[in-house]
This record gives sequence, C-alpha cells and structure tokens, in this order.
Amino acid sequence: MSSPDPHRVSAQPAAYRPSPDGILQLGFGFMSAKVLLSAVELGVFTKLARSPMDREELVQQLGLHPRSARDFLDALVALGMLERQGAAYRNTSEADFFLDRAKPSYVGGLIEMINARLYGFWGSLTEALRTGKPQNETKTGGGAFQALYRDPQRLRSFLQAMTCLSINSANDMAAQFPWQNFQTFADAGGAQGGVAVQIALAHPHLRGCVFDLAPVKPLCEEHIASFGLAGRLRFVTGNFFHDPLPQADVIILGHVLHDWNLEEKRRLISKAYEALPAGGALLAVDAIIDDERRFHVPGLLISLNMLIETAGGFDYTGADGCAWMREAGFREARVERLAGPDSMIVAIK
Repeated sequence: MSSPDPHRVSAQPAAYRPSPDGILQLGFGFMSAKVLLSAVELGVFTKLARSPMDREELVQQLGLHPRSARDFLDALVALGMLERQGAAYRNTSEADFFLDRAKPSYVGGLIEMINARLYGFWGSLTEALRTGKPQNETKTGGGAFQALYRDPQRLRSFLQAMTCLSINSANDMAAQFPWQNFQTFADAGGAQGGVAVQIALAHPHLRGCVFDLAPVKPLCEEHIASFGLAGRLRFVTGNFFHDPLPQADVIILGHVLHDWNLEEKRRLISKAYEALPAGGALLAVDAIIDDERRFHVPGLLISLNMLIETAGGFDYTGADGCAWMREAGFREARVERLAGPDSMIVAIK
C-alpha cells in the first residue's frame, strides 16, 4: 500500500470559512432605518408623488445641502424605496401608495412616531436591559402618555400612528372572524377608532363603540364621522382598569395586553369575560410570539420595545395567551394569524 502523496490536491471540500457579513449587516441596520425615517420626515415621498424630480429639484424642494443629496437619494434607490431613470427620481409603487401624506393609505404616521420617539429611546436599550426600567419620557420625570394627552397635536399624531399600525390586521379581522353571528362590538383602548371603522365598513349590520380616555374622544369622533359611521359607532369614555368594559357581543383588545404586566393582563382579560354574554368573543390582537420563541422576530423586538416604553409590559406566546383566557373562564381559545406581525387570540365565553 503506497503512502499518500503530500503534494496531491485533496478531493475533499475546503473547510467552511465563516463570514461576518450577516453580523455586520445586522449591526449596521440602524443606518438603513434612519435613511427611511429621515426621508419620511423630509417629505421625500410626498414630493415625488406629484411628479418625478431630478436631484437639483429635490435639493430645492426638500431643503437639502448639496453635499448630502446624491448619496441620500441613491441610498433610497439601493434600499428599494425610490427608482431612478436617467436623472429623475420617482417613488416605487409601495412608497407611492403608503408614504404619500396626501393618500388615505399613508402609513408614514407610524414612521414619524418611530423617528420622533422610539429611535432615540432605543439608544438606551442596554441601560433598560440592566435596570428593567423604561427609557422614554419617564426617565426625565415625565410620563409618555401624560405628555401625549397634554399636547393635542402630539396626541393626534400618535393616534394616527396607531391606526397605521392596525389597519391591515383590522381588515383581516373583518374578513376572518364570523361577524355575521354577532350584532355588537366594543373596541377597548380603541384609540382613534381605526379598527372599529374597518370592521363597521365591512359589516353594515354591526353597531359598536370605542372605549378610551376622555382626551381621545374628539379625535375618535372626528375619524368615525369622516367615514359616515357616526350613526353606528360611538365613543364611550372610561379607563379600563377603573371602569367596567362596555357590554357587547364581541370585545376587542387590540395592541393593549402587551402594554401591561402579567397581573394587569389577567385583570383585563377577566374584565372582558365579565362584560361578554355567553357565546360572546374576546379578540386579543398583538404581535404574538411563536410558542418556541425562536422565529417571530417582530414579536420579540416589540416585546423589547415594551421594556423601553412601559413599566411592566411584554409580548407573549399564543400558548401563554390562550392559557390566560382559559384561566379567566373562556371555554375555547385559539390563535389566528393576521396581516404583518400580528395574530389574534379568539376566546369564546
């Protein structure tokens, strides 16, 4: 038997050499995010919705410094937010539909809120992880919601952002749930009424209410009236920890449970149970995390955002949420996927 030739090239594949590309892309992800946030703040997509423009026109229209403009606009092209034909920039179809402030489909209100508040607060994530304390306005002695309620314009922007966040999942709720079997619903913590409006538009037989704090009332009623639904939807003033929930066939807790600690979550679920008739339904909507807690990145990141924003809030798995519903007395609970990162737990009394 001959000895192996030390100079012969091995037929075996080369050893795997790891690449840092994925790690670096993730680490630099904040740069891409901030380019989009600034573009929405500057109104890039709203300007280009009127007509394509070259760089010089955009510099004048947006008040950009010439040094920054080319890289900024071409970065938006590379990120898939703009298209460039010759010297002219134009919106992509998605940017034109969702990021033009003049269109009812505008979701930039949520982007504006992220830019104005969350982007800065997330710079203190490490501190939050070490202390377990919120990193928003409460760090300087203020309160996030108190500040919002004192400033009508900030409150309007926040409520519009919440409507943007909920609109796609609201459409799925309207389509998936058997609303034909029910007559009334109440959206507890329903903010501007975006979810209630979509459900009422899809199901003309339904009557409903939005239950929220007093400062929200004029903005919610304005939103409802703009869709011609004032005869079928009404606003009920109240605090869902201090007051009973409105009685209805269906109660919605949309992006509500994740704001609160476990004891508070259970209290809200119990209050919903008490307000429902036999056969009534609770619909709890959040970015529900997969049961193995391995795959649903948005839900896990939003749960970290609850660390940044709240004293005890967190997102949860479908298994956990269904267990809480059954503990409260609901005879049935199941998870249904909705648009985007959201799912809803449907619990039947």
